[in-house]
Amino acid sequence: MPVSAGVGGGRGVGGEAAAGRVRQTLLVTRPVHPVPASLLAGDRAAAPRTLVDVIGRSVQETPDALAVDSGVRTLTYAELDAVAGQLAARLAEHGIGRGARVGVRVRSGTTDLYAAILGVLYAGAAYVPVDADDPDERARVVFAESQVAAVVGNDLALSPRPGAPTGTPGEGPTVDDDAWVIFTSGSTGTPKGVAVSHRSAAAFVDAESRLFLADGEPIGPGDRVMAGLSVAFDASCEEMWLAWAHSACLVPAPRSLVRAGVDVGPWLVANDITVVSTVPTLVALWPPASLEHVRLLILGGEACPPELAARLQAPGREVWNTYGPTEATVVACAAVLDGTDPVRIGLPLDGWDLAVVDEHGRPVPEGSSGQLIIGGVGLARYLDPAKDAEMYAPMPTLGWDRAYRSGDVVVNDPAGLLFAGRADDQIKLGGRRIELGEIDGQLLRLPGVAGAAAAVRRTASGNQLLVGYLAVDATYDADTALTLLRERMPAALVPRLAVVEDLPTRTSGKIDRDALPWPLPS
Repeated sequence: MPVSAGVGGGRGVGGEAAAGRVRQTLLVTRPVHPVPASLLAGDRAAAPRTLVDVIGRSVQETPDALAVDSGVRTLTYAELDAVAGQLAARLAEHGIGRGARVGVRVRSGTTDLYAAILGVLYAGAAYVPVDADDPDERARVVFAESQVAAVVGNDLALSPRPGAPTGTPGEGPTVDDDAWVIFTSGSTGTPKGVAVSHRSAAAFVDAESRLFLADGEPIGPGDRVMAGLSVAFDASCEEMWLAWAHSACLVPAPRSLVRAGVDVGPWLVANDITVVSTVPTLVALWPPASLEHVRLLILGGEACPPELAARLQAPGREVWNTYGPTEATVVACAAVLDGTDPVRIGLPLDGWDLAVVDEHGRPVPEGSSGQLIIGGVGLARYLDPAKDAEMYAPMPTLGWDRAYRSGDVVVNDPAGLLFAGRADDQIKLGGRRIELGEIDGQLLRLPGVAGAAAAVRRTASGNQLLVGYLAVDATYDADTALTLLRERMPAALVPRLAVVEDLPTRTSGKIDRDALPWPLPS
């Protein structure tokens, strides 16, 4: 039900400067092997609450502040609350409520999209997003797998789906009910549904509230937060709740601009955007002047090259690097960037626990690398019980009853973890193991290169070819680029260079390596 009807409130945590930075504390509350420096824990999570409670504070305290500005239509917090409440009432009329799942497939960038998400939450159900531009077959698979009781479409049209669990209508969510179910791409090509509870979601929102701009002016009604990511991508939750937890305005970027990449820059200035959460490959395409109003810049989703981190620094701007899988509620750890090497993924958010372990599950010493294991309040769950049991199994060597095996390799550094790559995301070229991210970083260092992505292609004769795709400006010189690469990299890592007009991206904003052109033009 809408906040104005009586659900909402909850204490705020923003502005608690003493808790404003993630920090390392020894994990002494659990029996562990005697390598305490490799075990990291954030401070205690904020008191449990729901996402309805989170936005309830903004609705009650700043009803006339803008909540969403699509460029076509604006909604204040009171208006967004009312529209979402009407949808929640319609869901209840169809017998749909707490404990159900409801699909959301609404045109990107519209106020209806965000009202749909909030309306489902008000009804006590979990929302299951599918991007409006995704193929119908993906929507069919996602909605069938998650057993949605209804789908909210364009213009907030409601399509019930008989036979699915409908939950309990007329009840708001509890902290242990699911808030969303987001599907990630599986290695087998079959999407995997990941459910996140209100407890985990609100803990994430509150932890970030303590973290960002803690030593300055916190996010507030004067801020405008860019929404550039597909709602089918979990990082979109960061965008939405950075705004709604602080009475700021969410400003969706037109999908066409996000896909073009470089065109987002002028839009940021024209729309007076002050808070941006995005991926490094996208922000690398924007001219520095386009960030003149941005005072909080959050990077995540992929490795950030040190050169880019240095370039993004500016007086009055806070720049963060974040890390977290969907399976651990968006972000598990973060590091503030000052433009110096190395770029860290940092230390855990309040309520999250991290450990770096070897192949036997034992904590590794400082300076060593191992798989990152995640525990704490942010743990989600797979809809598939077998997959859940596999990936969230206990870690006896840590004394953890439930832990997520990330598959990511990190370097254990008490000053902040360093991302080293995927345990299973390496390519092998000529008998040599290569991280594509390493190639990307070197390409981005080249003069005149605005964006870059490396990929392995197979020639007609069956040979593998390492290609570096470059988006460049007028100062780029191919001979200079090759000379610098040969100076900086082993010969086996120097790719063939191909200049392209733009780098294709997925709805998440990440580079779509599979869509890079091949064969190359002669």
